Amino acid sequence: MLFGLDGIEVGIIIVFLTLFAGILSGFPVAFAISGSAVISFAIIAALDSSGLLIHAAVDTNSAEYAALIAEGVRPDAISVFRFPELPRYEDVLFPSGWEVALDRNVSFVVNRMNERVLAGQSIETLLAVVMFVMMGIVLERSRIADELLTTMAKVFGPLPGGLAVSIVIVGAFLAASTGIVGATVVTMGLLALPTMLKNGYSPQLSTGVIAASGTLGQIIPPSIVIVLLGTLAGDLYSAAQEDRARLAGCSDALTYLGEPAVVSVGTLFQAALLPGILLAVLYAGYAFVFALINPSKAPPVQFADDGTGEVVTRSEGFTWFLAVPVGIIGLAIGLNQTNLVGTQTVIVDSFTDAGQTASLRTNVGDECAAAMLELHGEEAWSTALAEQAAIDDAGGVVEARALSVEERAALVQERVASAAPIGSGIAITAVLLGLMLALARGVAPSADHRPLIVGAVGIGLLLLTDIVLISPLTTPGVTTLLIAIPLIVTYFGLRPAAKMLASNEILRVVFPPLVLIVAVLGSILGGITNPTPAAALGAGGAILLATYRKLNDQERSGRMVLLTAGAIVLMLIIGVNFDMRLGQEVVLLENRIAYMVAFACFLFAMFGLLWSCWVLIAGGVLAPVVRETAKVTSMVFTILIGSQLLNLVLISFGGEHYIQQFLRSFDNEWTVFLLVMLVLFVLGFVLDFLEIIYIVIPIVGPVIYGGTFDPKWVTIMIAVNLQTSFLTPPFGFALFYLRGVAPKSITTGQIYKGVMPFIGIQVAGLLLLAFFPAVVTIVPNLLN
Repeated sequence: MLFGLDGIEVGIIIVFLTLFAGILSGFPVAFAISGSAVISFAIIAALDSSGLLIHAAVDTNSAEYAALIAEGVRPDAISVFRFPELPRYEDVLFPSGWEVALDRNVSFVVNRMNERVLAGQSIETLLAVVMFVMMGIVLERSRIADELLTTMAKVFGPLPGGLAVSIVIVGAFLAASTGIVGATVVTMGLLALPTMLKNGYSPQLSTGVIAASGTLGQIIPPSIVIVLLGTLAGDLYSAAQEDRARLAGCSDALTYLGEPAVVSVGTLFQAALLPGILLAVLYAGYAFVFALINPSKAPPVQFADDGTGEVVTRSEGFTWFLAVPVGIIGLAIGLNQTNLVGTQTVIVDSFTDAGQTASLRTNVGDECAAAMLELHGEEAWSTALAEQAAIDDAGGVVEARALSVEERAALVQERVASAAPIGSGIAITAVLLGLMLALARGVAPSADHRPLIVGAVGIGLLLLTDIVLISPLTTPGVTTLLIAIPLIVTYFGLRPAAKMLASNEILRVVFPPLVLIVAVLGSILGGITNPTPAAALGAGGAILLATYRKLNDQERSGRMVLLTAGAIVLMLIIGVNFDMRLGQEVVLLENRIAYMVAFACFLFAMFGLLWSCWVLIAGGVLAPVVRETAKVTSMVFTILIGSQLLNLVLISFGGEHYIQQFLRSFDNEWTVFLLVMLVLFVLGFVLDFLEIIYIVIPIVGPVIYGGTFDPKWVTIMIAVNLQTSFLTPPFGFALFYLRGVAPKSITTGQIYKGVMPFIGIQVAGLLLLAFFPAVVTIVPNLLN
């Protein structure tokens, strides 16, 4: 054996040393990975042909091996790591020759490219990467970070460490709107770093907080890391649990687990929300505590007033910014709890509900039953047995049947009788309008408030109309006509309210991107759509937002952009409230009219988007955005292809199986997971997150996703760990980005020292998620 190591171990070392050398060579990473795959395979093939690489495998024909099988040990659990005393035989890595292995690899490459790059199930989800990247680049080019930094610095600057806290807030905000680490770090480094240094901030704190806050885009949704990890995690978890169920003697994972072995990108977005916010809070908390301990290194900074001339007293601010909004929201929640606000739908099914099945499948073999009993516990298994017995005694599961006309009419009358007086849609509309009026009153205390009172009266008329005139059986067309007058009255109050809100710098800067974030994340987290259509919505919204800002810079009217956004909103509202199916036998006139209006809105919205693209092209904005989007996206997919080649090299000589056998040799699942997390953390010092996702995760994934851990928690733990790869010296990309824009007075050593506390915070965040997994799982469990 070469150097006393097993041939497979030498092959694994050669693959990763070649990979590191390729990355350090200066070639583009995407091509360095592919090249390292080809070179490492050539080296391994040459050494194997010369007889230098010998693998000592377990002799499956030995008596000792047969004795273990007779004792009930599964063949897949027998390895040189778990049973080192077993007899072995020595053989070369490629028993049939490296030519056969190469031929097999070429075939695998074609299949893998077809499955994972060209036509696989994950391709639709990967399309979200393109649009999220475009959304982020468009928003970055529209100078959203400039205005956010300036505004937040004015708000938080007077606090101890206020500038650092404002950097964290802006970083979190940009993470939810752009999600691109390089753009965020460079922008904040150019704008905020000179200001922080000028006002006496420590270079270490300044550089550390900018670099760390810029990486929040890797965990706060919509995150490209989550999208890429999610496409892998779904396949790995499903396959690993199917193998686990098979080894337990069950037919499939659904039988064994009692639920589908599925994890989606949308669910991972839900799971990542709280951990992302937690990290932002930890960053801001560190900056604040640092300022309290070292006031001279993070002093308060007072900026000039925004020039609006409005002075809001503490009592007015408390009343209109806190008390009244909380009261409005609390009143709506209270009315909903007492069924005064709720659904008014009278839609009923055409069929009866099918009978409930048992909570677990009990008609399984003895081996599977014993495994399920161990997994779910005595109580759950006994409950399932009792449920199945009751179902059998009743003659089996009740089949669904079609309802008669009389039965459906009776169900409709039950819905009408139990319907809430105020519909949920109108209640939500009233709450949003009320919040808008309250905030307008707070930001402009010296303005004429009579229009706001008119708007409040209109909201009251809207609610009264719903209570008195609108019933659950009222058609959408009649409902629209009835609420038209209250909405017109409300409009007379909303128009001046919008002007008052626009006069406030914070709201003017924060509100537009905030609406876009809520639209994109709300549609995903609420389960309305999957990430790909949401990403398309985000990209379109970013184009409109960038166009509006460009027109403002050119002192031109942005009315066209506002009308386009209004057309999109109106189209969505019509689609939700009217029946757009024109292929039915009977189509109401109001539905035909609604369809024509919605189609007109669609045409106008498309024209508005195309017009916005033309404005950005003429302004020299869209062309570089498209080029940068193509560059980033092509890099991601090229790394995906290169990583598949490298994985196939590992598979060809048994390296992947060897690593998985080593991990499975540990009896404690926590030991395996901690070992994997430690390896990922160390690799983060050298490799980028893309290389780790596509090279390392497919190797260790079948082991860490094949146990009892929640796949959402496993994936988010990996994502937070990968986030540190941007901060860890010497190859942390955030450090490179910041070094490129930092003043010459800032040394590389100061940047390294600055990020060290934040790397510690990352580790502390991982420990918190490890000890309190509910931080990850609570949001998906509530929403689903």
